[in-house]
Amino acid sequence: MSETNPIWVPSAERVASATITAFTRRAEARWNRSFPEYAALHRWSIEHPEEFWVSVWDECGVIGERGEVVLVDGHKMPGARWFAQARLNFAENLLRRRDGREAMVFWGEDRVKQRWSWEELYLEVARVARALAEAGVTRGDRVAAYMPNMPHTIIAMLATASLGAIFTSASPDFGVQGVLDRFGQTEPKVLFTVDGYWYNGKVVDIRGKVAEVVAGLPSVRRVVVTPYLEALPDLSMIDRAQGWAEFTAPHRDATEIDFVRLPFDHPLYILYSSGTTGLPKCIVHCAGGVLLQHLKEHKLHGDVKPDDRLFYFTTCGWMMWNWLVSGLASEATLLLYDGSPFVKDGTILFDYADAERMTHFGTSAKFLDAAAKKGLAPIETHRLDTVRTMFSTGSPLMPEGFDYVYTRIKRDLCLSSISGGTDIVSCFVLGNPTLPVWRGEIQCKGLGMAVQVFDENGNPVVGQKGELVCTRPFPVMPLGFWNDPDGSKYRAAYFERFPGVWCHGDYCEETIHGGFIIYGRSDATLNPGGVRIGTAEIYRQVEKLPEVEESIVIGQDWQGDVRVVLFVRLREGLVLDEALQEKIRRVIRDNTTPRHVPAKIVQVPDIPRTKSGKIVELAVRQVVHGQPVKNVEALANPEALEHFRDRPELRD
Repeated sequence: MSETNPIWVPSAERVASATITAFTRRAEARWNRSFPEYAALHRWSIEHPEEFWVSVWDECGVIGERGEVVLVDGHKMPGARWFAQARLNFAENLLRRRDGREAMVFWGEDRVKQRWSWEELYLEVARVARALAEAGVTRGDRVAAYMPNMPHTIIAMLATASLGAIFTSASPDFGVQGVLDRFGQTEPKVLFTVDGYWYNGKVVDIRGKVAEVVAGLPSVRRVVVTPYLEALPDLSMIDRAQGWAEFTAPHRDATEIDFVRLPFDHPLYILYSSGTTGLPKCIVHCAGGVLLQHLKEHKLHGDVKPDDRLFYFTTCGWMMWNWLVSGLASEATLLLYDGSPFVKDGTILFDYADAERMTHFGTSAKFLDAAAKKGLAPIETHRLDTVRTMFSTGSPLMPEGFDYVYTRIKRDLCLSSISGGTDIVSCFVLGNPTLPVWRGEIQCKGLGMAVQVFDENGNPVVGQKGELVCTRPFPVMPLGFWNDPDGSKYRAAYFERFPGVWCHGDYCEETIHGGFIIYGRSDATLNPGGVRIGTAEIYRQVEKLPEVEESIVIGQDWQGDVRVVLFVRLREGLVLDEALQEKIRRVIRDNTTPRHVPAKIVQVPDIPRTKSGKIVELAVRQVVHGQPVKNVEALANPEALEHFRDRPELRD
């Protein structure tokens, strides 16, 4: 495919029907301005933030009182305040419908299927909200979910938010210590959980883990267990536990929700950093910021419309779950999935797309790479006629991933590679249904996000690699970190490198098209001979080789410098011999530079990753250097770290 032409161009009909097109025309009329192209619209959104965010509030139909004051102390970062007079309730904005159309569809692998109408969702939230209030939950209290991505988790979140309490979650594959490292800091009053879950067709009973978690959380007054594996699971081993039906039974007649309208910056969520270098940071996000940002991203950048069918493969331990559930505010039907994405020979998510008329297919770059390695070709086996947008995040989507989507999945769709993080529970750079897709590039900067790339001296650059920064405040900046009363940890995390500027920690490049290429995390950037190399540049070359299933690259301190060390997980039955090593080195050398070529290549049987599937370069580097990994509970497969310890290949 030609690098001089876009890989996909939206049709005139698609551009004309896009929500962002109507938004642009109305903003031009309202503010007496002209936006002939996206760059002009984006420039207005950051230079006149009061006008832009008022337009988002009004055009997206936010329920609540907006007030007249939009931005206070807009020159402060951090320190700016948005919509200081506003009052709203997050749950009220997500429960704006009460009809018989589908609000949620759930597949628990191929074992469980559920459907919830908007009316059923509203009534169940009403019951749970009453039960929580009776349990003593009030505004500012924390409610935690140790749950799969299933309807009951969303119901618990909405009930919590309706009361002005704060919701926090972790997926049930977390170990006991991983849960305690998170919820132990935030001290929930009520814990929602399940008896277990299915993964790859196997039953995973977590009642024993739940009992240990509850024993370590003295703040928890009530444990509410959703039956998932069994209709009536035995809960006698779990202190303070009762089933979901028992918890809500006294409130079966509840028909209305008393939404508590609170300030724009009232806390909504506590999310957690991955925690691979110590205890996870507890990042506090506000209701108004999350709502406004997600409405903007779904409606304008994702073109999510009422009754669209929105899917993202995620767990409740990843910020994409929070992003997904906000789709209710755009009146979309949420398609929820829990379990392995590779049951039924890896086709189940594509089966889901066809069966449920999916319009937006959200996944990870790792899933797309794995599907390509498996030889899946949904373009030949599935209709996918309703899918018009594919989202990808979690790690950089390589140019070959773009090729795979357009040649083996579907030719006519908007492939929106997106990038942001838990820190902002949203995106800095993302998609746009009215712009072309360029191979290997994220389409554009997010509206209202003053994104730039800085060189090491803090100068903005285009066409050069540097740090992803945001130079002006935005509504979904965190309120701060939990248990960080003076804000020092928060400021150190984002504002220490360039004072007054958010430094996100991504090593990236802005392209001549106005798009972005992410090369990896800045703290994992390699530095041989003083030259910075993004890890994604190496992964792109290595993982297109059919022999390599997966890889991880680090910089090893060596003789006063840093040398590049590449670990590879090979296809089953293969052994890393001299010929394969030379093949790997040759493809890297031919397509990058000699500095990218690893000094050492080592075969390993597994590669450690976080619960959300991200490989952990820093943890591997620590093991290689004989340093402790401070929080192995953050990993999905911590035992994999042992494959990197005391490797004889790295002694010379």
